[in-house]
Amino acid sequence: MFPRHAWYVACTPDEFADKPLGRTVCGEQMVFYRDGAGRAVALEDYCPHRGAPLSLGRVCEGKLVCGYHGLAMGCDGKTVSMPSQRVDRFPHIRSFPCVERYGFIWVWPGDASLADLAKIEVLPWADNPEWAYGGGLYHIACNYRLMVDNLMDLTHETYVHASSIGQKEIDDTPCDTRVEGDEVITSRFMTGIKAPPFWRMALRMNDLPDDQLVDRWQICHFTLPSHVMIEVGVALAGKGGYDAQPEFKASTLVVDFITPETDTSIHYFWGMARNFKPRDASLTTQIRNGQGQIFAEDKDMLERQQANLLRWPDRRLLKLNIDAGGVHARRVIDRQIAAEKAVIAPLANARTATESVA
Repeated sequence: MFPRHAWYVACTPDEFADKPLGRTVCGEQMVFYRDGAGRAVALEDYCPHRGAPLSLGRVCEGKLVCGYHGLAMGCDGKTVSMPSQRVDRFPHIRSFPCVERYGFIWVWPGDASLADLAKIEVLPWADNPEWAYGGGLYHIACNYRLMVDNLMDLTHETYVHASSIGQKEIDDTPCDTRVEGDEVITSRFMTGIKAPPFWRMALRMNDLPDDQLVDRWQICHFTLPSHVMIEVGVALAGKGGYDAQPEFKASTLVVDFITPETDTSIHYFWGMARNFKPRDASLTTQIRNGQGQIFAEDKDMLERQQANLLRWPDRRLLKLNIDAGGVHARRVIDRQIAAEKAVIAPLANARTATESVA
């Protein structure tokens, strides 16, 4: 199960620049396209005529035209026209609240009447010219909570990412976990250590020496419904660590939008935002390529983990001190799901009563 009354990153604008995009979010099959005004639209990916996927159609003058028999849909889910047919009695299909912001397309899979734009994750770096962002998308066959666990416990870096960002000091340094409302924060600070390969590269990119000891930090922020932002970086040892001046450090923000597809699959939008050399496009590409290789290692591990959990569903998993971030994040998710259930039942009853009177 997953929170539904929330905004999820569904796709990026380039994914449906040429034709409609079909994508499943929280178990809902959706189709994304742009209407006549250029606005992003999300509809149920289902033609009311014969059930064909509308994502196999095309967009004509802002209308989504089914690729099977030419039925044209409006952005409200109402059939607009169909060759040689009267369509006034055709059933509506579902329209999902959808908005383009920060370079992403966000969708609300829950009750449309509860959609609140103020609940979209605020990304200050996305509209700031002093920051650059590069990222990508992986489809991963695992439950979304497993990815949250993975990102809220970076101890795995020592083993899964040994050749890039892992080092034994991560194991040797305890992490601190705290909960602030619905946000879970896990942090680890390492001092006077050698920088691993990825961070040596980052130091060079920021015109800093890569052969000196550094202070390193990892601060993971979980927020609903399933977003994780991770402050990471290194500073030359003795220059203030996390609070060091920009000329002494290389720091970035790892961006993780985890969008459930089904109970055992996700759309994982990953990226990195940085505030040094923001106009260097080649640097953005180099960092994205390196980060993509790192997350590919996570993909393999998580898919195999999910397969094992499905194979042995009755086995209990251990909860250690390093798992605290993921454990608390799961509790926040569970509270949100329970709260949504408490809201959905009265809404459904009210609608049933209204329909009966009508």
